[in-house]
Amino acid sequence: VQLQASGGGLVQAGASLRLSCSASGRDVRSYALGWFRQTPGKEREFVAAVSVGSSTVYYEDSVKGRFTISRDDVKNTVSLQMNNLKVEDTAVYYCAAGPRPRGISAVSAGYNSWGQGTQVTVSS
Repeated sequence: VQLQASGGGLVQAGASLRLSCSASGRDVRSYALGWFRQTPGKEREFVAAVSVGSSTVYYEDSVKGRFTISRDDVKNTVSLQMNNLKVEDTAVYYCAAGPRPRGISAVSAGYNSWGQGTQVTVSS
């Protein structure tokens, strides 16, 4: 599976952004999809994930209630709607895909395909 992320940018605290990731390849529908983020000097951290068929979604605690992950299995896309952005959300965001018929993974080792990353910068 190949992934291409888009939608990052520079916004003020409290604003919204929507990240999108287009997936191509065989059997994308059988992959769990997720978003991770990384800041300089830190390890990549989990943000959100959605299972095959969208039966399960899971969020990192700091984004619960502000971010919404969704997938469109017709268009083969996964999106991350980010509302009420905070300065601490500033990072490079990566979409990811992992072959997982059921459930999701909240660790990067659970994913074997990664997008190129898109920068999100939130100013105070």
